[in-house]
Amino acid sequence: MALIPATILTGFLGSGKTTLLKRVLTEAHGQKIAVIENEFGEENIDSDILVTESKEQIVQMSNGCICCTIREDLRETLQLLAAKKRKGLLDFERVVIETTGLADPGPVAQTFFMDDEIAESYLLDSILTLVDAKHAAQQLNDRQEARRQVGFADQIFVSKTDLVSEEEADALIHRLKHMNPRAPIEKVHFGEVPLAKVFDLRGFNLNAKLDIDPDFLKEDEHEHHHHDHDHAHGEHCDHPSHQHEHGHGHHHHHDDDVKSFVYKADRPFDPARLEDFLGAVVNIYGPRMLRYKGVLDMKGTARKVIFQGVHQLMGSDLGPEWAEGEPRISRMVFIGIDLPRDILEQGLDQCLT
Repeated sequence: MALIPATILTGFLGSGKTTLLKRVLTEAHGQKIAVIENEFGEENIDSDILVTESKEQIVQMSNGCICCTIREDLRETLQLLAAKKRKGLLDFERVVIETTGLADPGPVAQTFFMDDEIAESYLLDSILTLVDAKHAAQQLNDRQEARRQVGFADQIFVSKTDLVSEEEADALIHRLKHMNPRAPIEKVHFGEVPLAKVFDLRGFNLNAKLDIDPDFLKEDEHEHHHHDHDHAHGEHCDHPSHQHEHGHGHHHHHDDDVKSFVYKADRPFDPARLEDFLGAVVNIYGPRMLRYKGVLDMKGTARKVIFQGVHQLMGSDLGPEWAEGEPRISRMVFIGIDLPRDILEQGLDQCLT
């Protein structure tokens, strides 16, 4: 049986997860979707799109989709759904897991890799994070959970941008890019999102594409050449001349603990040294590493080596060959909580041939 794609939908209260879900469920796209809700949700999917308001754990909806709440752990719910699908008792093509507002998507994502039975039935497609533009600044300042959700995302949707000024929306998007340069950021209205931006994003695929926001890279290089990394403007960021001079003084007002950085090298890696180093890094910093990915040039192979991970779980694979004339540059992006950039950079430098 083909693997069932699964999407994790996360975001703070009021960010519009339910609106987005309703749209996905009621749109006539001919796909049958099973939704797993964390039942502590303040706003459950309204009963009007459910066929019956039974006390059953799994409810069939009028459009053929299925909705169930998690009464016990996620693993059992996923196993139950897969078993019913195999026996022909339930018909669905994909799963969406809606987490509660404060949930950390990490353990949910890890379930798909740690548990062999789940891994045999499901393919984790992506983590979608909804951010409410009106309340985001405060939520990101006050709650690490909100910052973690941003760091984990494969795709970020910013809702309610019509309720804030353009400057506020731009500042928020800049802030999000610094936390997570991997995830495309889209402004959305009332959950109006084309399904192509929601499903089959392959955020957890080991593919040779390393999506990093190009503006982030430009800015990162600008800071990198000064060798003072995240503090290119010292403490006087608000000084108008600095804002004028660099055009992006406002990004550095918030020194968020969820940060990202990009590492690049134009010499190949020594495979054994790199494996030892990354193994040690993941051991020590794993809980603080949210997402990381790299497309690497390794000594001894003409093919790209792709690695990626979530927390302590890391996987790697051989990708396509480096094209003729293509510069063999290794690129990595790390997204995590207070990761020691200098230690990681020095360590990686020492793994080069």
